[in-house]
Amino acid sequence: MKAIQKISTRAPEHLKKNEVKELTDTYITQMSELQNMLYAQGKYSLLIVLQGMDASGKDGAIKEVFSAVNPLGCRVVAYKKPTEIEMKHDFLWRVHRHVPEKGMIQIFNRSHYEDVLIQRVHRWIDEDRVKRRFDYINQFEKLLMENDTQILKFYLHVSKKEQLKRLKERISDPRKKWKYNANDIKESERWDEYMKAYQDVIKNCSPDIPWTIVPSEQNWYKEYIIAKTIVEKLKTLDLKYPGFNDV
Repeated sequence: MKAIQKISTRAPEHLKKNEVKELTDTYITQMSELQNMLYAQGKYSLLIVLQGMDASGKDGAIKEVFSAVNPLGCRVVAYKKPTEIEMKHDFLWRVHRHVPEKGMIQIFNRSHYEDVLIQRVHRWIDEDRVKRRFDYINQFEKLLMENDTQILKFYLHVSKKEQLKRLKERISDPRKKWKYNANDIKESERWDEYMKAYQDVIKNCSPDIPWTIVPSEQNWYKEYIIAKTIVEKLKTLDLKYPGFNDV
């Protein structure tokens, strides 16, 4: 497996931005129709996991890629620091109650993987518990798949230099200032530790549900990869509108 830090964070040079954006628009249109069939049929559900370092573009991806989907059939949950109640349960408790029912698309902005990333990097859990959590995550995702929940996992890949640039923009840009957190830059100093943790997550967690590593320093390419991957997954399902005999 290629090390994350050796994978480019940018689009291949031969690609033309305008042409890729046109393709992305096509995929977004197709996604809208496929989502309607997913919702109407009620046979499958889709869980989309977005992970990445601070400022890797998770919020922007959600806003742009899902701009044409019907809100009735799509939900988003953003996982932040666990609440006091959540801390009193097992680490998957707060996650399992948000998995999508049949017919729905559920987007996780961060996810259950935080519990083997930030907690590991800060050494709030030991390595034995990390390995056990890998196993629990694999079993959890297998359970969802057996219940006809399709899972797509995206790691939004930016460089350390680009992340720092974006974090500083949150201080100077009035439109982004609300996102500023004084701890973000301090957290970025643990970059190498996070990269190691992500590498282990990608290697050890649910190999049958592979991660898509998304070069994310150019939004147009990030959005293209995510939209394309989702549409291709939905097209593998036997989606159709139910007829009168099916109701």
